[in-house]
Amino acid sequence: MDLLNTLVEKGLRRESPTREEALAVLATSDDDLLDVVAAAGKVRRQWFGRRVKLNYLVNLKSGLCPEDCSYCSQRLGSKADILKYTWLKPDEASQAAAAGIAGGAKRVCLVASGRGPTDRDVDRVGRTIEAIKEQNEGVEVCACLGLLSDGQAERLKTAGADAYNHNLNTSEGTYGGITTTHTYADRVDTVQKAHAAGLSACSGLIAGMGETDEDLVDVVFALRELDSDSVPVNFLIPFEGTPLAKEWNLSPQRCLRILAMVRFVCPDVEVRIAGGREVHLRSMQPLALNIANSIFLGDYLTSEGQAGQADLDMIADAGFEVEGAGTTTLPAHRADALAAAGGGCGSHASAGGCGSAAAGCGSHADTDANATAGGGCGPCGGGHAAPPAEAPAAVSADASDARTDLVAVRRRGAGTDLAPNA
Repeated sequence: MDLLNTLVEKGLRRESPTREEALAVLATSDDDLLDVVAAAGKVRRQWFGRRVKLNYLVNLKSGLCPEDCSYCSQRLGSKADILKYTWLKPDEASQAAAAGIAGGAKRVCLVASGRGPTDRDVDRVGRTIEAIKEQNEGVEVCACLGLLSDGQAERLKTAGADAYNHNLNTSEGTYGGITTTHTYADRVDTVQKAHAAGLSACSGLIAGMGETDEDLVDVVFALRELDSDSVPVNFLIPFEGTPLAKEWNLSPQRCLRILAMVRFVCPDVEVRIAGGREVHLRSMQPLALNIANSIFLGDYLTSEGQAGQADLDMIADAGFEVEGAGTTTLPAHRADALAAAGGGCGSHASAGGCGSAAAGCGSHADTDANATAGGGCGPCGGGHAAPPAEAPAAVSADASDARTDLVAVRRRGAGTDLAPNA
């Protein structure tokens, strides 16, 4: 296909596709799906080889969020039967993180529900970061605590944080339909605060919330413009007790096309398959590794993932390798740019957006699936308010294909007395 040849050539040069080209990827047929995956795979291998970065989530504070993000199982008014607990102590969080690191995780993502941290919360998380890094030399730590106030990103960096996650989740045009307690602009502001503090910015999206193809392209181009270092792609987990419990808008083929579109728009950034991959990609997860270079190991915030060993077996069986702690994830041009800006583990340029030829980087959201409401945004599962009537879903999976049996509430690991899945 001429389209795919063009997209590969642009990706290898770190050039942006046009909006029309991005939309065309989402509109490709199932007959062309393997060609789409192969084309995206050429771009992925150019910048990341066959490495897969493993990330591990620790839910520092679960449930009881005052925000009304309707995709989230921790939202205000959620009736989802999830774990609810207040802040883990630093040693408890460090022990939880150690399980993921032992399983091969290179980055630990510390997530807390809520609108945003108080200064006391930032101090608490700072102590947790210090505890984790004292026990695990070289591990990356990403914080995901919600909307940041002035000076908080700088304090997290001083405490040892390498990255900060805050997802845009969906397009600016539809954001008001899923959340009323904060704005899309609030989220953009927090990602910019992380950048300014020298943290590696992480921001991504949630697909399957009834959005159109145009909405998906809008949010991915916005992430490129924000120039984040990694883009977590979450697939909505329709939890019972949330507004979209009955929403099943994704098929494995649709998920692969979305991942490919993200890779073409942000060719040289860390694209992570985040929450919902087991539910929606299912047996096609190994195929997705040809597009994305990063996954979460084990469980998410409020939902269970497949067994950690199954993740490792999947990576090996698909012909990929787990990225070691001594390997720099991002390509040299991005890593150097972040280092020059005083950043840590990733890299981003001040302008140009992800994949730009002018040393631009990309966009990433570190801990996301169905994020916690206005606060920590990691893969937790949840629903979202229906979009406006004039914006119907571009694809609707047959209700008979819904795999509700794959939606399992997390009952182990952080906040419990049971061993974690890692």
